[in-house]
Amino acid sequence: MSHIAIIGATGRAGGRLLEEALRRGHTVTAIARKVSEKLSDRANVKAVDVDALDASALEKTLAGHDAVFSAAHFSTVPPAAIIEPVKRAGVKRLLVVGGAGSLFAAPGLKVIETPNFPDAYRAEATAGGVFLDALRAEKELDWTFLSPSAEFVEGERTGKFRLGKDDLLVSAEGRSWITFEDYAIAFIDELEKPAHSRQRYTIGY
Repeated sequence: MSHIAIIGATGRAGGRLLEEALRRGHTVTAIARKVSEKLSDRANVKAVDVDALDASALEKTLAGHDAVFSAAHFSTVPPAAIIEPVKRAGVKRLLVVGGAGSLFAAPGLKVIETPNFPDAYRAEATAGGVFLDALRAEKELDWTFLSPSAEFVEGERTGKFRLGKDDLLVSAEGRSWITFEDYAIAFIDELEKPAHSRQRYTIGY
C-alpha cells in the first residue's frame, strides 16, 4: 500500500480520490487550506492545512510520500507552485487532475478552440494547457495527467468507462462525460499499476 498526498483534498475531484484511495487501503495526507476542519477524524488520513502557494510549507508536507496527486485549480496555482515543491521534497511521482480543454475535439482542433466552448471555463482550461506543457518539459518527475471528459460531474461509481489518449471521448449517445467517482477509480488504478508514465490520457463513457 502507498502513502500518498493529495493537494486539494477537499475539492470534488480530490475528495473522490481520497475516498477511493482509502477504500483500497492506502494512507493519505490530505492537503488544503482548511482541510483539518473537515477531515481531522478520518482513519488513515493526516489532514494538513497548507496553502498550495506556500512553497516551503508544501515541500515539508510532501516529503516522505510515495506519490502526490494534485487536484488544485490551474487558474490559481501555477505549474511551478506544484512541480518544484514535489521535486524538492524528493517525491518522484506526480499525478495531476487535468482538464478537457487541451484534448482534441477533431484533428488539429482542441476542445478549448471549438466555437461553443464556455467562456466561464476558458481561464481554467487555458491554464490547464500551460500546466500540461510544463509537465511535458519536465525532465525529473514521473508524471501523469488525466483529463476528464467535457462534463465532469457527480454521480455513480460504476467502474465501467473507457480510456483514451489525447482525443475527447464521446459516448454513443453523443455525450462526453465522466463522474468524479469513476475518474477516481481510474486514477488510483494508475497509482497502483502505472500505465501512463510521463503521459496525458483521458477517461469517459
